[in-house]
Amino acid sequence: MFKSISGEAFLKWRKQMILIGGRKVDFDWLLDMSAGVSWAKLQSIILSPEKFISLDISTDEIEVIWKSHLKDQTPLQYLISKCPWRDVELEVSSEALIPRQETEFLIDIALKKITNFDSGRWADLGTGSGAIAVSLAKSLPNWNGHAADISNEALELAKRNLKSIVPHANVRFSLGDWWEPLKRWRGSFDLVLSNPPYIPSDLIEELEPVVKNHEPLIALDGGEDGMNASRKIILGALNGLSKGGWLILEHHYDQSEKIISFMKKIGMEEVSFEQDLSGINRYAICRRK
Repeated sequence: MFKSISGEAFLKWRKQMILIGGRKVDFDWLLDMSAGVSWAKLQSIILSPEKFISLDISTDEIEVIWKSHLKDQTPLQYLISKCPWRDVELEVSSEALIPRQETEFLIDIALKKITNFDSGRWADLGTGSGAIAVSLAKSLPNWNGHAADISNEALELAKRNLKSIVPHANVRFSLGDWWEPLKRWRGSFDLVLSNPPYIPSDLIEELEPVVKNHEPLIALDGGEDGMNASRKIILGALNGLSKGGWLILEHHYDQSEKIISFMKKIGMEEVSFEQDLSGINRYAICRRK
């Protein structure tokens, strides 16, 4: 803890930081994640500015981070190397996509599908930071888990997150492209989740600078129609899943109909979709017969 600062001085400094640029909501997120000033604590300071507060890091350090973010739009998550996701705090880096809130719903959907399973085998294809793998390992302690990624750097990041958050999890890490490194366990996966790159190549340039200039292109670009990786994952599920095994993947906001149709075309069963918080068809679900 750094020495106390008066609420009045803190609020004056906060106002100055917001006035130099950026969004207030982002600056307050930074205060919460880096300095320990939660929304509730901030409201308390606003109501009682005469009181003194303690920060986890100095205002000078926060200012350096904020100005670095404003200079070239580097994501705040990368600058402080962490990101909250579901009920955990993940280490993040520019080697992997920053976990999004909408991806959290993959876990909720998955857990509803396997309520009758006491144990089994799951896989997280394209694990990135390991967000999905961490949540599955926490939620399914009796299962065998697999986390695969084509990036060795991302895989090392996922390993650190698993070791830090679920140290005794039974999870194997495999380097390779989607199903390819999991051939040894082909036909034994009861649950497979993935948030693959799904943005059409010609839309990448339209993304916000904070995304397109900093997050790994390999985790964003899904090819001409955005479905290159999704098709590989779905086709691989024909042999990769166990009989009755589930595949659940996230996709672009306008791909639901095509992906659902493709799942049905290749013979998958119980094909359906789920919506995100905005009411958009965002998740495709199918089962191997």
